[in-house]
Amino acid sequence: MVPRGVWCVLLTCLFYTSSADKDFFTSIGQMTDLLYTEKDLVTSLKDYIRAEESKLEQVKTWAQKLDVLSATATQDPEGFLGHPVNAFKLMKRLNTEWGELESLVLKDMSDGFISNLTIQRQHFPNDDDQTGAAKALMRLQDTYRLDTQTISTGELPGTNTDVTMSPMTVEDCFELGKIAYSDADYYHTELWMEQALKQLDGGEESTVDMVTILDYLSYSIYQQGELERALDYTKRLLKLDSAHQRANGNLKYFEYQLAKQKKGRPADYLPERRKYEQLCRGEGIKMTPRRQSRMFCRYSDNNRHPLYMLGPVKQEDEWDRPRIIRYHDILSNSEIEKVKELAKPRLRRATISNPITGVLETAHYRISKSAWLTAYEDPVVDKINQRIEDITGLNVKTAEELQVANYGVGGQYEPHFDFGRKDEPDAFKELGTGNRIATWLIYMSDVPSGGATVFTDVGAAVWPKKGSAVFWYNLFASGEGDYSTRHAACPVLVGNKWVSNKWIHERGQEFRRRCTLDESD
Repeated sequence: MVPRGVWCVLLTCLFYTSSADKDFFTSIGQMTDLLYTEKDLVTSLKDYIRAEESKLEQVKTWAQKLDVLSATATQDPEGFLGHPVNAFKLMKRLNTEWGELESLVLKDMSDGFISNLTIQRQHFPNDDDQTGAAKALMRLQDTYRLDTQTISTGELPGTNTDVTMSPMTVEDCFELGKIAYSDADYYHTELWMEQALKQLDGGEESTVDMVTILDYLSYSIYQQGELERALDYTKRLLKLDSAHQRANGNLKYFEYQLAKQKKGRPADYLPERRKYEQLCRGEGIKMTPRRQSRMFCRYSDNNRHPLYMLGPVKQEDEWDRPRIIRYHDILSNSEIEKVKELAKPRLRRATISNPITGVLETAHYRISKSAWLTAYEDPVVDKINQRIEDITGLNVKTAEELQVANYGVGGQYEPHFDFGRKDEPDAFKELGTGNRIATWLIYMSDVPSGGATVFTDVGAAVWPKKGSAVFWYNLFASGEGDYSTRHAACPVLVGNKWVSNKWIHERGQEFRRRCTLDESD
């Protein structure tokens, strides 16, 4: 089908060409070309008419359905809205579905209808209203211990049988699950995604596909620590879409975690989400006194580097496995202020690398703003890059630009890996410099409360200290990813967190960090 806008452009182009080139009549051969062009346009016009007729049928069906519902509802408005599911569906219809209808009819609807709808829309509920109604349903669910099936069918205890209630659809259940997911409420995400799946399995037709529901469901179950169930749902997803990139990655990760569990789950086992939150509070840190005794502070000349023989760098062991080193007094206050000055005008919502495409994009689980600074912008940036190379001994010419990030109150970056896993073949592909071999993270502010960098797999926590930097390798010397480096930036409870980081890549390190098959090296 050719949209009307395209049809108009084609028609305009045809007329423009005909009028501009008046010699078509001198050649029958050229005129026959015009006949075929016109035939194509007539075919496009018929497709457009059929599309308009189909659209009108959709509008008629919608009007008939709403006519019956509104007639019933207005007989006893308070009684009708006294049912929480009716209230939620009213919020959803007016906030979401009427907007979809508007988009459907906007092209050809009369000015009177559009004007009326535009005027009335200012009185419609917004996203906050829809979210609030959804959360109210979940509070009722918890308070009165109602299962999702009871709520979905509307058979609530004490319900007036004279009140008409249309059952919740797959889309309704999915919407509730998404709202819970956006709040990291994985318990309710699981309940409502399972209900959506149950109704799909029962034969209900829906615009929401089963793969999407299974994706949400498996991850929410994993976040609650039920790896075997998460794995089962992931396998079911892959039966429907064997090329699903994230599911393939999750499958390997879940199997890896289950294999670790079979060796004996520790008594203090916690799901990752709870472990992350616990570490952010300074609880559950797994550093034994014996291991602590092998951690040192030292002055380092970085293998007799000329610069650091004169002024050694202050080095502190933060963790042993993976090895995390903090370097103190890496940036001066004036350098920090210069970096912030350069970054502030360009701060944008922070991005992550899409595991499928390798392209940088925003994500709900990374709440901060960031900017990228190149070495040629200012001597301070060039000096910082050189300092990183001198201290780490790694080539930073193939590294990513210096990223500056600002986390406000509540700002966070949930557990993640910095390196691209094997099931993410296109991660960093566009850079052409291989995987992220190491991470250099500079703290450019002190944080009164919160804001730690925590490593969920090993129970480590590193707290911000202005002017210091921490460094760790993401890959073993063999080139394999070190899964123990999974880490997160805790929410900032009080204060303003500034950091900058340098992701160093594999290319250029061939003679600086030689390859070995021994992952313990």
